[in-house]
Amino acid sequence: MTPLARTRFADSFADLLPSLRPKIERVLRRYRVSAQDAEDLIQDSLVILLQRWDEVECPEAWLIGTLKWRCVMHWRGARRQLAESVDAAILDLLAEPQAPAQEKIALRRDLGRALDQLSPRCRDLLRLRYGMGMRPGEVAAQLDYRPSSIRKVVGRCQLVLCEQLLALGYPVKPRGAA
Repeated sequence: MTPLARTRFADSFADLLPSLRPKIERVLRRYRVSAQDAEDLIQDSLVILLQRWDEVECPEAWLIGTLKWRCVMHWRGARRQLAESVDAAILDLLAEPQAPAQEKIALRRDLGRALDQLSPRCRDLLRLRYGMGMRPGEVAAQLDYRPSSIRKVVGRCQLVLCEQLLALGYPVKPRGAA
């Protein structure tokens, strides 16, 4: 990049941010992104814009579109992390060999109550997957799902089950927590 091109680039980039501030704030409010996460998402979007500056025709539209996409991916990751923690927490609770019998009975009763609140589709899917120990492909064949979509459906059902367990007072611990 020549010195003149570098100066034009710096000027246009410096002018870009103040003019887009209201739009950026609107996107972040719409996706309900926390302040810490917002800063990271904006920085990531700006770094990607800088890397692709020569390819981008309209930097303003590109930056807003990229920020929206990063927000969507942020929430998908958060949901996936919640589902994984619920999955791990449920399996850990059910697999504890040293848990007293009374505690296991209470857990199974509460888990059964939470499962009863789910739709029949989710209830059947989770019972086949975790109650009977079937693999995702077997569950898909049993319930007439496409094998490629079973992971998403299981994840959605786990999220609903998580909400039911939280309503019953069970704390969901992230992976690796004591």
